[in-house]
Amino acid sequence: MKFTRSAQLAALAVAGTLALAACGSDNGSSTTPAGGGTIGGAACASGTIKASGSSAQANAMNAWIKNYQTACTGATLNYQANGSGSGVTDFINKQTQFAGSDSALKDADQTSANARCAPGQAINIPMVGGGIAVAYNLTGVSKLILTPAVIANIFSSKITKWNDPAIAALNPGVTLPSATIAQFHRSDSSGTTDNFTKYLIATAPSDWTYTGGKTWTAPGGQGAKGSDGVGSALKSNPNSIGYIELSYATQNSLQTAWINGGTTPVEATSANAATTISTATVTGSGDNLTLKIDYKAPAPAYPLVLVTYEIACQSGNDPATLPLLKGFLTYTASDAAQAGLTSTGYVPITGDLLTKVRTAVGSIS
Repeated sequence: MKFTRSAQLAALAVAGTLALAACGSDNGSSTTPAGGGTIGGAACASGTIKASGSSAQANAMNAWIKNYQTACTGATLNYQANGSGSGVTDFINKQTQFAGSDSALKDADQTSANARCAPGQAINIPMVGGGIAVAYNLTGVSKLILTPAVIANIFSSKITKWNDPAIAALNPGVTLPSATIAQFHRSDSSGTTDNFTKYLIATAPSDWTYTGGKTWTAPGGQGAKGSDGVGSALKSNPNSIGYIELSYATQNSLQTAWINGGTTPVEATSANAATTISTATVTGSGDNLTLKIDYKAPAPAYPLVLVTYEIACQSGNDPATLPLLKGFLTYTASDAAQAGLTSTGYVPITGDLLTKVRTAVGSIS
């Protein structure tokens, strides 16, 4: 079924950062309500939980954790942004209470995650939406238009110069240097890579002939670890380009390309990304909420997007950590937490899908 975007979400200001603790064993302390407090309609819980995974959602997760720990002083939540692939592995190995992944569990991982959650199952819960920006560092170029085919050829090292005729034709009147393109991609197992390559496979199949998935397989370019690593690499290397979650492009003050997948170039903004995410189709069954994204959505939709899932056991959770796990995820699915995403460059989950997300979180036991 389709879901629609709710009107005019109020931004919730968030500030500060949170030190991320390394992932360890699943040994959370006793969990009880903390002074009867609430946050976003969720009762406060105390204790410790650990999670890891998606670096794309790290800015959102840091803000949520800061807010939760401020309101619920007996709670400690540690999130390690080590990439979607590592996060799923940590979860399967029972090192964490939940994982963040920018793509839903693949069949093999779903089987392993179900075994970890036995006799229950692991469920994918969409929690953070966002655009994937094609960000660049190019002096004197404030607006750059690219097509899926040109993006595919840049990231497969077929286009290597900024003044290549294919780029110049899309940007009349723009002075493009003859410099070599410094192309950056993710070096770690990454859900952002998975979504980026899915987009290229869907929109430029004759130009992008490489496999999709979390691991980068195209030739050339330079690898950087995590969304923060790609952002830092782009910021410090002139004439560079890379794919990165929009929040990190904003954080690093990077220019982002407009994408022309049809007749009208579309800017990489949270609002335009929200238009695409609002057309996603729920493909999972029950409370396992996997989504199918239409990467060919026409303007004004910005077509290059991702949705980050929180992956948790639906049942069979440790009674010592269950209240904090469920309480925190209940908060992240609240109106206040979702509205706050807009101030950090993300896209809230809204409408019918958010209702389903809340039902899924409520089913955790």
